[in-house]
Amino acid sequence: MSPIAVGGPALFIGTDTDYVALVRPRLDPADPDVRLAAEQAGVAPEEFAGPGDTWTVLFEHDGEGDGFELPGVRDVEPAGFAERLRVELAAASGPFTVDGGSVLRLDARPAGADAYAFTAHVTAPEDDGSLSTVETGPLPVAGLLADLDAFLGSLA
Repeated sequence: MSPIAVGGPALFIGTDTDYVALVRPRLDPADPDVRLAAEQAGVAPEEFAGPGDTWTVLFEHDGEGDGFELPGVRDVEPAGFAERLRVELAAASGPFTVDGGSVLRLDARPAGADAYAFTAHVTAPEDDGSLSTVETGPLPVAGLLADLDAFLGSLA
């Protein structure tokens, strides 16, 4: 079966192998791949697709990844996190931290000309308090600002 296309707002910070992401996945029940997967699961396509209103944190480091849902989180919370990150990046001249509540904190540090590297501290809400840490390599500030603007625009 071919991969199912997933839409919805998404903010990825990192590289293909080391990242943290805030996503609100949305599946289209009319998509042929969604319909096929729903049929194979024995449910209606609308049930398989779900409401598309649940935020998720995904992360990967050195090939090991995980994720968890954030039920009850409204768009304003990820938007606030992205806005704080954007303000810090636009004004940054040194290290800074952006707090995303009890599940996510980003520590940023300069990593060369016009780039920052991040340490993401991720704690699943249902977990026993264990912490996962993701280190990114240098990421260009201009690209991050463009990604943040696109993410914020997708929530407007």
